[in-house]
Amino acid sequence: MATGNGNSFGSLVPLGKVPSAAGNVLRKVLTLAIDGYSALPPAKESAANQLRKHGDAEAAIEALMQLHVTMAGGQGFVTNIGGVLTTFFAMPANIAGVAVLQARLVATIAHLRGYDIDDPRVRTAIAMCLIGDNLDKTLGDDDLPTSPLVVATAPVFDHALDQKISDRVAADLLARVTGKRVVVAMTKRVPVLGGGVGAAFDGWDTLTVGRFARAQLVDRRRRN
Repeated sequence: MATGNGNSFGSLVPLGKVPSAAGNVLRKVLTLAIDGYSALPPAKESAANQLRKHGDAEAAIEALMQLHVTMAGGQGFVTNIGGVLTTFFAMPANIAGVAVLQARLVATIAHLRGYDIDDPRVRTAIAMCLIGDNLDKTLGDDDLPTSPLVVATAPVFDHALDQKISDRVAADLLARVTGKRVVVAMTKRVPVLGGGVGAAFDGWDTLTVGRFARAQLVDRRRRN
């Protein structure tokens, strides 16, 4: 429940509006991750650079996964990325930073697999991939679609569905990072160990998301 001054959500939005607010922030995350900003190039540009370098889409995807896992493990880099979003919403920089990197990784995979990442349906599917292997458990209880491919290739964009999915994905991201912080807090008396736990968690979580997206977003490129 979003009450009291100790809750970063409750201090900014009325009671009952927290889920929608969190979903709206997730869409800001997707916009920054896909369109790029500052020192972080757009997802299409990053994907194109790796494709030129490796000459093969799947090899480029593998390289992008390694790159984003490394960046996610760099806690300072992740926090700096997240700092951009803290100006929009009281969202811890680490949560925002990891979400940006993971969304960007999924977007590059989608682009290299032949999806239009400017399409709002595809962006909803990208958000779904951020849940990873827990997608069915997270969305299935509400009878929401649990296949990013189905959403990405739907006949029309469903704004209401996008809102519901965004809310659930945002809640899942917050829960996962909160769980990580509990573990890190337990190692707080050993700063090096605490930082290592956080870096390992973010790196592994990003790898898991990338693998899930690669499995779900099947290749749609035309073959000659």
